[in-house]
Amino acid sequence: MTQNAMCSMFNIEIPVFGFSHCRNVVAEITKAGGLGCLGTAYYTPQELEWELKWIDEEVGDKPYGVNLLLPQKYETVGEASLDPARLSPEHVKWQRDLLDAAGIPPLPAAEREELMQAELGRLHMTPEFAGELLDVALRHPNVKLVVSALGSPPRPILDRLHAHGVKVGAMTGKVEHALKHKEAGLDLVIAQGTEAAGHTGVVSSMVLWPEVVDAVAPMPVLAAGGIGRGRQMVAAFALGAQGIWCGSIWHGTRESDLTDEMKQLLFQAKSGDAVQTRSKTGKPGRMLRSKYTEAWLQPDAPKPLPMPWQSVLNVEARLRIDRARALDYMTCPVGQIVGTINHESSVRQVIYDILDEFADTMEGLGERSGLV
Repeated sequence: MTQNAMCSMFNIEIPVFGFSHCRNVVAEITKAGGLGCLGTAYYTPQELEWELKWIDEEVGDKPYGVNLLLPQKYETVGEASLDPARLSPEHVKWQRDLLDAAGIPPLPAAEREELMQAELGRLHMTPEFAGELLDVALRHPNVKLVVSALGSPPRPILDRLHAHGVKVGAMTGKVEHALKHKEAGLDLVIAQGTEAAGHTGVVSSMVLWPEVVDAVAPMPVLAAGGIGRGRQMVAAFALGAQGIWCGSIWHGTRESDLTDEMKQLLFQAKSGDAVQTRSKTGKPGRMLRSKYTEAWLQPDAPKPLPMPWQSVLNVEARLRIDRARALDYMTCPVGQIVGTINHESSVRQVIYDILDEFADTMEGLGERSGLV
């Protein structure tokens, strides 16, 4: 039997790659034979060191990866300058009026400054800060994959990763971006359809996957966006992918660090409740529909601020909503696969279910089509 290219590249058992900001999820994916990839956004270098050390202890000699924000260009915004006082007064007033009208209390005056600074201190996207996180990752030999979420990494970083024997991938929602990744010398590309969570493009997985596969061949492609079932995995391979990249499907697992309230909101949601909104970061991102995301679409709403200022504005709202447990206003990044996340499971069971359905689907394809 021919060895899968992704399994050969990383010495893993199954071509299932899983993205999560939760270390427990990442470790379980790797222990089940796939490759877990830890999202590092909002981690400080010290926190990332703690997380990776914990994962090392859990997975033994098995490989895993990290997802880094590695911008080619970034308008330097120092930590001290991420000051909410620099926000547009119109935006601040509109948001506070919205939450006040919903009966969501302001942050306690005695705690507000400390709470805000703790969250603002996590909004790092500069090349310098990314470099610090990279230094941490490279101290852990089991980190065999680094994925750039903001385009191809700069050449010095790419060369450094390759010198350490680390494979490098990047996300793409457009064929043009995929070609740039190939020209830059990356090892793989993750073609993410618009169905996915977070920052996505506008092209659906069914169209994007084969376009990217054809454009970058023989470079291997992981398929992302709307994958949480074995049948979707079959579709990904049929369209030329050599592995799958899943994110939202782990939200409903017991290993996920989402709150019970958020999990219940996801279990109740339909696929159409995963909507694109600029309310979190200023860029289009797919999130769970809530009264907060909907408010930003109303005629009286101001235009969302550019990055990183919309994220700065969002900090106070998120803290108020979470502290008040205002369920109607809670949201999180999630893809359209949310419509099939309707009960709590385990990471390992999710993987087993995907593989079982994959095998059953492959076996029945010829019979159903009548063409094989």
